Amino acid sequence: MRSFVKFSIILTLCVIIMGAYTRLTDAGLGCPDWPGCYGFLTVPTQAEQVAQAQELFPDTPLENHKAWNEMIHRYIAGLLGIVILMIAIGSLLRVRHNPTQPVKLPLFLLALVTFQAALGMWTVTMNLQPFIVMAHLLGGFSTLCLLYLLSLRLERVHNPTGDYGARALKGLALLSLLVVFGQIALGGWVAANYAAMTCTSLPICEGDWINRLDIAGAFSVPEASTYQYGVHNFEERMTMHVAHRFGAIVVMLVVGWLLLQGYRKAQSKVIRNNLNWIALLLTVQVALGISNVVFFLPLSVAVLHNLFGVLLLASLVGLNYKLARNA
Repeated sequence: MRSFVKFSIILTLCVIIMGAYTRLTDAGLGCPDWPGCYGFLTVPTQAEQVAQAQELFPDTPLENHKAWNEMIHRYIAGLLGIVILMIAIGSLLRVRHNPTQPVKLPLFLLALVTFQAALGMWTVTMNLQPFIVMAHLLGGFSTLCLLYLLSLRLERVHNPTGDYGARALKGLALLSLLVVFGQIALGGWVAANYAAMTCTSLPICEGDWINRLDIAGAFSVPEASTYQYGVHNFEERMTMHVAHRFGAIVVMLVVGWLLLQGYRKAQSKVIRNNLNWIALLLTVQVALGISNVVFFLPLSVAVLHNLFGVLLLASLVGLNYKLARNA
């Protein structure tokens, strides 16, 4: 069971990385249908297959590299779903002999990954509707965090008793988790609406950005036949980007305060090691965010920004679990 969970965590990281790469290479509609690609189980390559694909989807020219990006993402996600199904079945079988075996969490993970598959389908059939794209990203991040939580439960990782200083961090740790999750949602909204390069200066935005804010428009979804490349105007996209920038400031303040209080109060090595990881991941994530602006959104940096975002979230999930287990 533990090996399957660890393998599923690796697979989920691969899905997240490949999902970010697919989105950033504008390959979200690389295959205009689902679950296949232009009516085939894999990307059509033979001349007659390509001709049939173009006949079926005359308004969507086949671009092989984008189609392969999308299909590889689907293949890995499909394998992840099978592994999580095996984990859920294994949990049901083991609980008869071991009442402490986690069952609810594996079953919830199975439900979540099933819903993720539906979101993946709607992402294509609804032509990258921003709310669906953002929900799909959050679902993937949540899957990774819950698998990590399941791994901790199976390993019975906990904070040794008697660390009264660590107990005082529970509320702040939960707040940090919620703030980071909210910031990831903002980042997903920025990405889903192609607003990542709307502001190209630091620390906030160039020009008279304050008087150009349009909050209502930024967080609405106009009717459109397709949402590829975005449908919002400049002011709305700029508002999304500015909100994400301010969200980053809030994250640094809240998580920074958590780290300061944690280093002052926590005594256990388990908690302090977790705090060290949070500090490292936060530092790298902020550096990657700044690099996205300074170097005009390099593909590798943007993908790493997604990766370190989910790792930071997972580290906070781990901290909250360990604090909750502190008797």
